[in-house]
Amino acid sequence: MGKEFREFILRGNVVDMAVGIIIGAAFVAIVKSLVDDVIMPPIGLLLGNIDFTNFFAILKAGKTPGPYETLAQAKAAGAVTINYGFFLNTVISFLVVAFCVFMLVKNVNRMKREPVPQEVTTKECQYCLSTIPILAVKCPHCTADLKKT
Repeated sequence: MGKEFREFILRGNVVDMAVGIIIGAAFVAIVKSLVDDVIMPPIGLLLGNIDFTNFFAILKAGKTPGPYETLAQAKAAGAVTINYGFFLNTVISFLVVAFCVFMLVKNVNRMKREPVPQEVTTKECQYCLSTIPILAVKCPHCTADLKKT
């Protein structure tokens, strides 16, 4: 059983999947930092120094009645809240990840494309089918006069 498990783990696709999951987790941390630390502060500044994490709606007040200035105060009071600011941050994170994946796939597809065909510099002789320069008017192999194409 140990040998079978080792063979299973060492299969190429299992190792590749594990590497993908690890890289994906690291990518999530980078995107989260990009959204939280780079994208959201300027957006919040444009909207008047609003912190999106403090966008919430109170469904039921806590032991200490509101109003609550921050989500932390509402949670400390035991209030039941809908945290739509976190949802907004998550949507923006998704959009950033989707754009990054789009750019990655776009560049990979560009690298996979067939190379642009080179300019045609040769043709076949219509009589002996030898390859000759495109501008030739006489075949060097069979000495036939060629039609200009």
